[in-house]
Amino acid sequence: MNYQVLARKWRPHNFTEVVGQDHVVKSLVNALQHNRLHHAYLFTGTRGVGKTTIARILAKAINCENLQDFNPCGKCNVCRDIDEGRFLDLIEVDAASRTKVEDTRDLLDNAQYAPNQGRYKVYIIDEVHMLSGHSFNALLKTLEEPPEHVKFLLATTDPHKIPVTVLSRCLQFNLKRLLPNQIFSQMEFILRQEQIEFEAPALKLLSRAADGSMRDGLSLLDQAIVFGNGSVPSEEVRMMLGTVAMQPIDDILVALAQNDAPAILDKIDEIANLTPDFNAVLHQILQTLHRIALFQQVPSFVDNNFDNEIIISLSSKMTPEDVQLFYQIGLIGQKDLDLAPDPRSGFEMVMLRMLTFKPTTIKQNSTNKPVKPQTQASQPASNPVTNLQPTNISPETSSERPINSNPDWLEMIVAMKLTGLTKEFASNCVLNSIDEKTCTLTIDPNYIRSSRAEEALQAALQKYHGTPLKLNIVAKKTTSDTPAIRLLKERENQQQNAIEIINSDPNIQALKDHFDARILPGTIEPIITKED
Repeated sequence: MNYQVLARKWRPHNFTEVVGQDHVVKSLVNALQHNRLHHAYLFTGTRGVGKTTIARILAKAINCENLQDFNPCGKCNVCRDIDEGRFLDLIEVDAASRTKVEDTRDLLDNAQYAPNQGRYKVYIIDEVHMLSGHSFNALLKTLEEPPEHVKFLLATTDPHKIPVTVLSRCLQFNLKRLLPNQIFSQMEFILRQEQIEFEAPALKLLSRAADGSMRDGLSLLDQAIVFGNGSVPSEEVRMMLGTVAMQPIDDILVALAQNDAPAILDKIDEIANLTPDFNAVLHQILQTLHRIALFQQVPSFVDNNFDNEIIISLSSKMTPEDVQLFYQIGLIGQKDLDLAPDPRSGFEMVMLRMLTFKPTTIKQNSTNKPVKPQTQASQPASNPVTNLQPTNISPETSSERPINSNPDWLEMIVAMKLTGLTKEFASNCVLNSIDEKTCTLTIDPNYIRSSRAEEALQAALQKYHGTPLKLNIVAKKTTSDTPAIRLLKERENQQQNAIEIINSDPNIQALKDHFDARILPGTIEPIITKED
C-alpha cells in the first residue's frame, strides 16, 4: 500500500525533465556552464509550476560530483542523498510554519560553517513571503554578505510581499503558467509509461481544469484514474469534473444565434438533469465564443481542442459584433453566478441577457435599421439638431455647386458640413430663395440671433456655391417647418416605430410570459444609421 501519487513519482529530477520553463532552465544551465552562479535566487509563480522542484535540481547541480551536460547525473552520492532527503548541506524550510525571527536566526547560525558533504551549503526557503518583518531583517545581513560556500534559493507565490531590500539582492525568475497542451503532453507520457488506458478528450478536459498548474493537473489525473477504475475515459472525467459534453453547448449557441429563447431554456433544463457545474458550462461557452471570434478573424487558425466543423457552422450564424457582445456578457456574468439565488437561475439570466441586448433588425421606410435596447433611461438631447442627421441625404463633395431653383435647405446644411452654433442657427431658418447673388432666409423673430453665426453661414454658402453670395435674414413667422423641426418629427416617428417593433418581438413576449418581465419606459432608442 506504499502508493506514491503521480505528482511526486514523476517529479523532474534534472533540467531536461522540466516542462514549460525553458527560459529559467536555459539561464541556470548557462550559469553553471560559465561558473557564474549567483548567491541568491528567487523563483516566483503560481502554485504547481515547478518553483521548489527547480530549486532542488539546482541544489543538486551545484553539488553534483559528475555533471552530465551541466545536468545532475542522478547517480552520484550527492544526487542520491538529495533525492532521498538525507543530504546534510541542503536545508529546506517552509517559511509559512517558521515565521518567527528566532527561527530564522537558528537557521542562519550554521551558515558560517563549511559544508559537510558538498561544495555548497544550500538553503531552500519555500513561501518566503510568509516571513515576518524581523525575520527578513535577520535574513538580510546574510543575503548582503553571504559566505562563499552558501547559496540561497527562495520560492514564493507572492513576490509583492517581499521587501525590496531582499528582492534587490536576489536574481529573480518568474515561472510561467503551463499551457493546456503542455500539461496534456505530460499526462499522455505518464499514462503511457504507467500503461493506463485513456481517451485523449479526457486528458484535454483535465489539462484545462488544471488551470496552468502541472501539480494540480496530475492530482486531477490521480483522481480520474480512481474514478474510472483504472482507466481515464471521457464520460467519467466529465462526470467527475461536473462538465457537460460539447453538443449541448453548441445547441445553446445555435439557439442564441437564432434568438430562440424557448429552445435555450429547454436545453438548460436538459443540462440541469446532469447536475453540472453551471460555472464550468459558462466557461465552456466562453471558450467556444473565443474560438469562433478567432476563426472569424483568422480562418486559417486551427485549435484541435474544438470540432472545427461546429466552429465553422456557428461562425456563419453569428456576426463578429454578436460574438463580442456575448463574450463580454458571459465574462461579466461569471462574477454574478455566486450572487444568484442558485447557479441555474444565474446561468439562465446570463443567457437571457445575451438575447435581450442583442441588436435586432427592424424595418423603417423600406430600409433596415437596428434597434438598441438601453440599460438606462435615454436622456433627451440638449441639441437635437447637432446630434441627428437626415437618413435620406447623399450630399455631393464638389466645392462648386450649380444653383438649384428649388433646393432642399436641409440637404444644403448637411453638404456644407456646418457645426456648432452655425449649424443650429441654419437649422432654425427656412430658405425663401437663392440665386447667384443673394440667399434669403426666414427665421422666427423670437430666436436669439448671433452675428458670428450669420457671418460663418454666409462664408459657408459662398464656399459651397463658389460665388460671393450675400446672406439676407428676414425675421418673421413662417408656416414651413425648419430643418430642426423636420428632424425632431422624424426622430419621434422612428422612436414610436422602434417601440412598436420591440413590443411585438417574440423574444420579448417570451420574457414577459416566463419571467413577468416589463419594459421600462424610456429604455428603447433607435440607432440612427446613415444610408448609402
